[in-house]
Amino acid sequence: MTAGRPFLSVYGHVTVDQIISIKRFPEINESVDVISKSTTLGGTGTNIAMTAARLGVPTAICAFVGEDFPHRYEDEMRGSGLIMDELVRVKGYESSQAIVINDSEMLQRVIFHQGPQGCASKLNNMLMENASRSSHVHFCTGEPDYYISIMEAIYGKGPKISMDPAQEIYKMWNKERIGKALNLSDSIFCNEYEARVIEKNLGIKDVMEIDEALVVRTEGDRGSTAKIDGEVVRIPLIEGKGYVDATGAGDAFRAGFYCGLYNGYGIHESLILASATSSFIVEKVGALTNTPKWDEVLERAERYL
Repeated sequence: MTAGRPFLSVYGHVTVDQIISIKRFPEINESVDVISKSTTLGGTGTNIAMTAARLGVPTAICAFVGEDFPHRYEDEMRGSGLIMDELVRVKGYESSQAIVINDSEMLQRVIFHQGPQGCASKLNNMLMENASRSSHVHFCTGEPDYYISIMEAIYGKGPKISMDPAQEIYKMWNKERIGKALNLSDSIFCNEYEARVIEKNLGIKDVMEIDEALVVRTEGDRGSTAKIDGEVVRIPLIEGKGYVDATGAGDAFRAGFYCGLYNGYGIHESLILASATSSFIVEKVGALTNTPKWDEVLERAERYL
């Protein structure tokens, strides 16, 4: 791997997160008191890319932010080792922001401002240099049409492409877009709730019916299910030292998966390592506050490999 060449390129939101804990969600026109509140660097793209970089994977972030994006967060991203030449500040836009609300049962609701990543096609800037040189390219939250256009440009030219619409599946992806992206992808990631939306759009009973080399469905405290080259396997939940905040657990799962691949593990083993990686994230509040070291991931995953 030559210096500066990414193994992984990640497309997704770079976001300022406000994480709030309450006892229960309020009824309409009712207020409830906040138990705790913190403001952190977040976003699906950030979480996956920074966690992978901190684990030692040469990773590029490919994303748009607003003029207001805090320089301290940009410095934090750069300090993780990320390749940053395709993080672009866009004049006239405010950066994306998420208000993440967790109740006492760790159920979550999110209010989200898209920022420029949600309308990237209007910006006339195809961020493709890093993706074209990467071994793996992961597309998560952001504007589907922009991502599909980049998939079309790089498909079949070397990089393995992963589709991961995450929460955008509920509002930005229809049957046509899902079909186009799947035809240009080698794998798809989703959680069990997102899987239901995909199934409804495609008219199938189970996402495991999708004809991709890899299909991954995370299932919370039940672990995950994956289809690897046609074979359906179970990926165990690997428990950590406690459960405080689920924010970013799925993103860490994906980062751990790519770190496994980067270090020479097979797909099945890398998914187990993904589970081990996410087990650290839930131990503290915030998606990036408890990123493990790779040897810690290996130690926690050892008896499952």
